[in-house]
Amino acid sequence: MVRQNCVSVSGGAVDTKQADWLTGGSRRALAVERIHAAAADLIREQGIDGVSVDEVAARAGCSRATLYRYTGGKRELVQAVMSRAADTVADHVEQALEPFADSERIVEAILASLVAIRAESTLVRWFTGAHPRSTAEYLARAPELGRVAISLTRIAPDEEAAGWIVRVVLALLTWPLPDAAAERRTVERFVEPIFRIHASS
Repeated sequence: MVRQNCVSVSGGAVDTKQADWLTGGSRRALAVERIHAAAADLIREQGIDGVSVDEVAARAGCSRATLYRYTGGKRELVQAVMSRAADTVADHVEQALEPFADSERIVEAILASLVAIRAESTLVRWFTGAHPRSTAEYLARAPELGRVAISLTRIAPDEEAAGWIVRVVLALLTWPLPDAAAERRTVERFVEPIFRIHASS
């Protein structure tokens, strides 16, 4: 396979001798989209810890230097891929939560998140596979997930509480119960009362 180089733009000059893969729109946007898509594919295949910047550059068809110029290093790539996947989950969950309010919204947010994450191929590899410690720590600390929890529940009192909601989701993904009914019973019994008490205090 012939590897194409991302066309570099430096001082306004474009190297037209290389095959141009960034045609038909904003060059930066196209480059970022292609690099992020390559990173997402590799993370689905190998997990976060198994992917290197060199592999992403090769899959995207660009040089390592161009990748860093457009998207940053590995951490920035992982954050971008996670943010996009989290946005997909958030859209699904927001639609599911429209009829609910207060502590019921917490319950439905958790349950809808489980369904949405399991349907999102980028995330399901991270959450349901065997993770090295670095992956687990990254996921637990990811600020995108905490912000999603706050925006979805609307009643989480602070980021710490939102982070706890995320950990409930992670626990159910890592150690799933027998079926959706069992998950609902568990969340309604052990999670909903905590937020109902908080809302009434």
